[in-house]
Amino acid sequence: MTSVTAEPGIGPQLRRWRQHRQLSQLQLSNRAGVSTRHLSWVENGRSRPTRDMIERLAGHLDVPLRERNQLLLSGGFAPAYSCSDLSSPELFAVSSALQALLEAQSPFPALLLDRWWDVVDYNAAVDPLLAGCAPHLLEPPMNAVRLALHPDGVASQIINLGQWRRHLIGQVRRRADRLADPRLAALADEVAAYPGDDVDPPDPTDVVVPMRLRVDDGELRFFSVLTSVESAHDVTIDELRVECFYPADAATRETVLNAARSSRP
Repeated sequence: MTSVTAEPGIGPQLRRWRQHRQLSQLQLSNRAGVSTRHLSWVENGRSRPTRDMIERLAGHLDVPLRERNQLLLSGGFAPAYSCSDLSSPELFAVSSALQALLEAQSPFPALLLDRWWDVVDYNAAVDPLLAGCAPHLLEPPMNAVRLALHPDGVASQIINLGQWRRHLIGQVRRRADRLADPRLAALADEVAAYPGDDVDPPDPTDVVVPMRLRVDDGELRFFSVLTSVESAHDVTIDELRVECFYPADAATRETVLNAARSSRP
């Protein structure tokens, strides 16, 4: 016989998020403008929170939109945030803007990533990086973290693999902690177990962590910038990130620009 563990009620879920954010009931009640007694009753199930109360507490707890919908459902209310397909008419304006960001980044690489670093889209400058990757890593959903750190992926081209591993795994763990997302935590554990170490010392002259790529005629150095839509009211948009890679030195910029010019018809 299979046992099913029911999702805890709205009160325990709110308490779990409060504790995850390391806030006391007093701290949260002060921020949200509710009495500590009422908050305690909500968390203990003695008082059923209104829709407005759930939204208010979730906002002060920085609960992601996907999980806010779950809180509302647990409280007996309909979800407040849509979760649209990126190709839907409702998201046309935003998806067009994100596509424009990818195209404008050429000839430098850029990727559109979801919450779990799965690749939603990318520009043509990424293709050369994928050329030597194993086919199983390119099957959808193609994951950017696996691609970067798997020994059959881009890792074999990264000169400072230890430093880049430490940077990237740290990013995944921080997002897993902020979102309380077990899937992200599992991804961090998976890639941390790949061959390699994190002992590459940083170059004291670097102001950002570069990704140093080995190429036929030398080395390319990039750093990345993440862009998101901070005003998102849709789960899909809220979870998307554009990661743009920029040249970390003049030599990389000149090499990539020269290659792009020579490849034009």
